[in-house]
Amino acid sequence: MPENIPPMLAKAGALPADGAAWGFEIKWDGIRAVAYLDKGQLRLQSRNRKDIAAQYPELAALASSLPGRRLILDGEIVALGADGRPSFARLQHRMGLSSPRAIAEVGRNVPATYIIFDILYLDGRLLLAEPYNERRRILEDLSPAGPAWQTPAHKRGDGPDMLAASRAVGLEGILAKRLDSEYEAGKRSGAWLKIKNQRRQELVIAGWMPGRGRRRGTIGALLVGYWRRPPGGGEPVLAYAGKVGTGFSDRTLADLAARLAPLRRDASPFAVRPPLADAVFAAPVLVGEFEFTEWTPNDTLRHPSFKGLRPDKDAGEVVREPTP
Repeated sequence: MPENIPPMLAKAGALPADGAAWGFEIKWDGIRAVAYLDKGQLRLQSRNRKDIAAQYPELAALASSLPGRRLILDGEIVALGADGRPSFARLQHRMGLSSPRAIAEVGRNVPATYIIFDILYLDGRLLLAEPYNERRRILEDLSPAGPAWQTPAHKRGDGPDMLAASRAVGLEGILAKRLDSEYEAGKRSGAWLKIKNQRRQELVIAGWMPGRGRRRGTIGALLVGYWRRPPGGGEPVLAYAGKVGTGFSDRTLADLAARLAPLRRDASPFAVRPPLADAVFAAPVLVGEFEFTEWTPNDTLRHPSFKGLRPDKDAGEVVREPTP
């Protein structure tokens, strides 16, 4: 059984015109995780190749629910609210914990659920070359479901209705996957598309503006950016994407201040230093997720809001996603 299969990635896009050639799924607002089940043992691997199984002990029983089987599953870890909707803000309380006691305490109030949407390996058979439609058939025949995991069905050729339904109940959006597509591990080929109800972008946090008024003594706004290659070629540079001053609770601001303090540096990490006299810079290590209305002509975010940290993402892989 392979030890490491990087998850296939989706491109941001619009609903495909030839909808009958695609399958559609809900886009779950959580963290991606590939599950390796080997004869009763579970290993959960995040996108940045960290084993996160200990952070979500309620998922351990997934392996024992399929005794003697060897599988690799792809899915998303989410925190469902009382209304059944995934909440990335709720999941933030589970991310980054290491103490078993803290994990148990927080887990009682914020249980995790593993949403399974693909199968990559089954009892000696590698399934990456099988088309998406066949992998989904195998997965649905297996039908893994339990107290902390589920396998929602996909829809064939029903994209507009699913997107409208996701918008009506306040979900992030949907995914479109070509029915004939192979599983291209670690690639963003365009065979999978993410169609969002709100615009979101992962960005590197590379500094902050000191707070004023009620926020004096803490962070007033984050300075964010993404990696891009210069027009003439060469190594990627960090492009400035603007400052973000909304979407924070007092607790979040305190946590961000503690994380950023040891990363402080004198020199700007951005290719072009932003024209902000009081800016404080930091090593571009932390990744956050941000919601916004559009990109401005100056290539900065308009009306951005902080949604949460992404410890499952490597800062060096953050690029600007196309907006349809």
